[in-house]
Amino acid sequence: MNNSHYKIQISNWQFFCLFTFYFLLSACSVPNLEQPECTESRIAVKEFYSFHFGHEMKFTAENLKLREKYLTPSLLASILPKNDETDIFTTNSTDFPKAFRLGVCKVIEPTKTDFEVVFFWKDDNRNEQKTIHIEAVKQTDKWLLNKILY
Repeated sequence: MNNSHYKIQISNWQFFCLFTFYFLLSACSVPNLEQPECTESRIAVKEFYSFHFGHEMKFTAENLKLREKYLTPSLLASILPKNDETDIFTTNSTDFPKAFRLGVCKVIEPTKTDFEVVFFWKDDNRNEQKTIHIEAVKQTDKWLLNKILY
């Protein structure tokens, strides 16, 4: 018996099932149940926090200037008189979190959303999380952070 040549025979029914499976796998996707306003503003809020966590988080005039493009003028004005080194964008303390995750979004108005932002601290001695809310608004076709609610 010669084992060097195997023939694979696929019936028409097996071919149909295999083709249908791959078609459905590639053509179907999980529907996005989030409202369009949340999807749009989520990108801006995630961009901000990714930038924030990738740079020095303590409050300084220079650090605020780097974040200015993500903030509304009213939020920026309310922050400017600040003169300590706490992180107003996370927990308003000097206890800087290690990571963040965006949670539930609610549409308040077509140009205003509310995001749950969860912060994490995890090391050998600590495993903790805290949540704040961020209000994002759409101004001149751009989503910006408008309020921070601790």
